[in-house]
Amino acid sequence: MEPTEQKIRLTSFSRGAGCGCKISPSVLKEILNTATPEIKNKNLLIGNNTNDDAAVYDIGDNKAIISTTDFFMPIVDDAFHFGQIASANAISDVYAMGGKPLMAIAILGWPIDKLSSLLAQQVLEGARNICFQAGISLAGGHSIDTTEPMFGLAVTGIIDKQNIKQNNTAEVGDYLFITKPIGLGILSTAQKRELISSEHAEEMIKQMTHLNSLGEKLGKVKEITSLTDVTGFGLLGHCIEMAEGANLSIELYYSKIPIIEGVKEYLSKRIVPDATYRNWNSYNEKTSFEKGVNVMEAFNLLPDPQTNGGLLFSVKESAIEKAITILKENGYEKHIEPIGRVIPKKEKMIEVKI
Repeated sequence: MEPTEQKIRLTSFSRGAGCGCKISPSVLKEILNTATPEIKNKNLLIGNNTNDDAAVYDIGDNKAIISTTDFFMPIVDDAFHFGQIASANAISDVYAMGGKPLMAIAILGWPIDKLSSLLAQQVLEGARNICFQAGISLAGGHSIDTTEPMFGLAVTGIIDKQNIKQNNTAEVGDYLFITKPIGLGILSTAQKRELISSEHAEEMIKQMTHLNSLGEKLGKVKEITSLTDVTGFGLLGHCIEMAEGANLSIELYYSKIPIIEGVKEYLSKRIVPDATYRNWNSYNEKTSFEKGVNVMEAFNLLPDPQTNGGLLFSVKESAIEKAITILKENGYEKHIEPIGRVIPKKEKMIEVKI
């Protein structure tokens, strides 16, 4: 179904946009602090004691259930596209664990006194469209009357236990790959300011609605040691999670990191989302830059919040060709060059190289 034309700009009703709504890592750490003892459950394979993308629960017979949720305020003005993007982003967490989605339920907050119910219906249509592409049902949900529009999904997936991927299991010598270019936060900010070109807006929506279903195939490759998706904390933040979780460091090859066409044009006009600065304030002490790197540009790009960004994975050196073959066979020919490497722990978690 084609999106309906609408004059109302959904982004004007929200303070944040997409995964840029995320609370900063440093503040989130304070929020999650607790003195309540955790219930011991041998079947809970992955819970909130790590920074993984979803919870994983052993259901026996070598199978495990993946459970996740994600929602945010509008990142685009079209209601149908908003539903698509929020849904693709939520389902991505299942793929980021190496799993297969089974079903989803909707989470809808809608300011009924400000926005019509027909727009909310279009959000749900966008969600159904993405769920159809993922081969799952939008099986239910819950809605409330809110001051700002928000939408997302709670998603259930399944996986063979040996295929579970985490973001804290990288090993020294592994190479890093990413499956989408970065810069979505900058483009979405340009759109909110009504400064984006139609060409760049189209590319932004195309990327944010593209399912990360490749994750299910990557999960079956034992030499892929860790896997995550790049979202609101930016590429830098998710690399830090990967490095900290494994108690190692990462070299990022700045010149190899793919950037969406047109992003630097908006950077030159100082179009940067506020979340970039919040992210950087949490990361700067953990990051160093090699002489020759354009630090100001990197400062604006590496922490740029992505919405349904690419999959970030580490792979053993011995299996690089296997990983490249999978990327090529699935239409990711532009992403066959490693963007970094895992190294022994150093003073800084991330060393940005030329």
